[in-house]
Amino acid sequence: MAQSRISALGLDVGRKRMGVAGCDGTGLIATGITTIKRTSFQQDIAQLQTIVEDRQVQVLVVGLPYSMNGSMGFQAKEVQKYARRLSQALELPIEYVDERLTSIQAEEMLKAANISPSQNKGLIDRKAAALILQQWLDERRLKILNLPVNNSI
Repeated sequence: MAQSRISALGLDVGRKRMGVAGCDGTGLIATGITTIKRTSFQQDIAQLQTIVEDRQVQVLVVGLPYSMNGSMGFQAKEVQKYARRLSQALELPIEYVDERLTSIQAEEMLKAANISPSQNKGLIDRKAAALILQQWLDERRLKILNLPVNNSI
């Protein structure tokens, strides 16, 4: 079955930093690209715009930090508001992914590789963005193949 090419950008939005991940054109593998140190919205847009143009991005995939009980807490609402502004400024659609525990998972991956999480916050953000994007890619692939999506963590 022919699968359409996809260029998506995964974003792990935090107050101080934003992890950015991209995928190969086939939509199989997500990898961390960079970590943006957030200073102003205009600078965030300028940095993202370059990546969007270079990679011909078609969609933004943003991790939403739901509360552990699955509700939309304050932080999730702030991320959603920020993502909507990004979407308008970059003229790209947004899709959201439940990002609960992705940063913890990213930290565990660093520990397993004997890399200090406390000295590599930017790397954690990039890895978390890659996990967010990978989850979206996997769910997208299952939908294309008409298989049930398992959203449990």
